[in-house]
Amino acid sequence: MKILGLGRYALYSCVAAAMLVGCGGSQPPIGAPGGIPQSRAIAAHSDRGGSWMAPERKKSDLLYIADVGTSDVYVYSYPNGTLMGTLTGFDQPHGECVDHAGDVFITNGADDNIVEYAHGGTSPIATLSDTGYFPFGCSVDPTTGDLAVTNIERNGSRPGDVVIYKHAKGSPSGNYTDSKINYMYFCGYDNLGNLFVDGMNAGTASFGFAELHSGGSSLKNIKLNEIIGLAGGVQWESTSIAVGDENAGSIYQFTIHGHKGTEVSYTQFQDTDGIGEFWIQGGNVVAPDFGYHEVQFFKYPAGGSATKVITGGLSAPFGATISKAK
Repeated sequence: MKILGLGRYALYSCVAAAMLVGCGGSQPPIGAPGGIPQSRAIAAHSDRGGSWMAPERKKSDLLYIADVGTSDVYVYSYPNGTLMGTLTGFDQPHGECVDHAGDVFITNGADDNIVEYAHGGTSPIATLSDTGYFPFGCSVDPTTGDLAVTNIERNGSRPGDVVIYKHAKGSPSGNYTDSKINYMYFCGYDNLGNLFVDGMNAGTASFGFAELHSGGSSLKNIKLNEIIGLAGGVQWESTSIAVGDENAGSIYQFTIHGHKGTEVSYTQFQDTDGIGEFWIQGGNVVAPDFGYHEVQFFKYPAGGSATKVITGGLSAPFGATISKAK
């Protein structure tokens, strides 16, 4: 069963849902999974009493999956999908991103901070404060190393914003808001340091998309030539920006010219039930499916049926990023 609209996120994030639809009352049930895909990598998440990593993790590219339901981050080898470790101590982790050194940033929503880990590390190497906000998505500028974070305002009294941590350190600078995007969800830098942001308008429940130009002082709205129902992940991909539609289980690719975005290709996934953030790498896209409690792998940009599925121990997998071994 496909659940439409902003209330979808209320299933797993009461803080965010309080601003969107409220946490009280009954919620629609999650539908049962459909057919079995071609292959499944079963990961048993044993209780080890805290963060842990397998000794061989340093030699492997690592897939990090933030699980809103368990408030843990699970780490797998990529592309094999073998469980390599678990990071604990979070409270509703949502978005993830990675820098050129392979350091991973995790937005720790209900704790008002962003936590940084070295590739394969079990303890944080830095924690960035985001007081008063629910940090949702993040991206690292490949030209400067700056960290952008999209926020939902915790009490719902003000619009969400985008903040920038210079060189991914210290306190955030800037406070970029957009009257058409009350709830900032995901963001992604392109290769030139321009930041693209998506989110939703609370009053109209409509999708919004904007750009913070490199060196710019304000967000500018961009009109896409396709209708997106519910904001999904945002990631630069070679010559275009990939934008997810959680309602449709799809990714659109757009080229941007001024205030307009033109679709250049489209990827449709089969048998999904809630993909928020995705990660594109090496001809594949990794898609945490919080509705089906699993992580699906698809060919990119072909889409179609999943080629691999990670199951076992996952509750509401939501965020994804890949850190490459050095």
